Amino acid sequence: MKRRTLRAQEWLVERTIHVAGMLAIAFVVLIFAFLLRDALPVFRGDSLEHLLAGRYWRPTSAPAQFGMLPLILGSLYVTVGALVISLPLGLACAVFISEVAPVRLREVLKPLVELLAAIPSVVYGFLGLLMIGPWLADALHLPIGQFAGLGSLLLAFMAIPTVVSVSEDAIRAVPAALRESSLALGATQWQTIIKVVVPAARSGIIAASLLGLGRAIGETMTVLMVTGNAAVIPQGLAGFFKPVRTMTATIAAEMGEVAYHSPHYHALFAVGLLLFLITFATNTIADTVVRRAGGVKTR
Repeated sequence: MKRRTLRAQEWLVERTIHVAGMLAIAFVVLIFAFLLRDALPVFRGDSLEHLLAGRYWRPTSAPAQFGMLPLILGSLYVTVGALVISLPLGLACAVFISEVAPVRLREVLKPLVELLAAIPSVVYGFLGLLMIGPWLADALHLPIGQFAGLGSLLLAFMAIPTVVSVSEDAIRAVPAALRESSLALGATQWQTIIKVVVPAARSGIIAASLLGLGRAIGETMTVLMVTGNAAVIPQGLAGFFKPVRTMTATIAAEMGEVAYHSPHYHALFAVGLLLFLITFATNTIADTVVRRAGGVKTR
């Protein structure tokens, strides 16, 4: 009797997990179908090439122009800038926590770093808008305190918890035998870390980079508040010090006031569809890298 009860419980748990997994897949497919349904009308009136490579986003002009290139490049500038800042800092922090810090300090540092992820994005936006942006504008002699570089700086701090968590898990997963062999051959601790541990954890670190990319490119409120929201094409490194507009900020700023089923409405869904595909591809690649790395956790 007891054995039958255990089998019934196991069967129920297995079916519940199976249903939950299928529902998760179904939700993703339904989201994609919903975005595709409302984005398709804009492709009937304009070619995909013109939409992606168009230089002007002027949805209220006559005739309306829905060129997404300024939005794509604005997102690219802000995201790449965030990765340039967050990856070195996150990797250094992960190495320190996993390889250098004492156990007691490690138990305090990692939760503190991960607490950064619990801070609402609107708080980062307020800090950038009211404090960091004006200070940087005065220090760098900029005409305005809202620019792409400020968005990159804030997104970097929002992506650091992801980079640190995944990188630290990857580094700790490196077998102790590799460290011991390197030290036995006469290498110092830092030589072992740089030449043995970090290369061995390369797949997990790449996954951390991709997950950080996904975290940064999907952020909305912070970039909406601090990047200036100017739908212009950034030029060179100077573009980091000028206002830009990202895809997420465009959807958040315009969707609430757009006419239902208007060309502008469908164009915004096309932007959302493009953003969904980019994020889905990034997370899929990161998950593949993590699986090949031996099951590093992606918290």
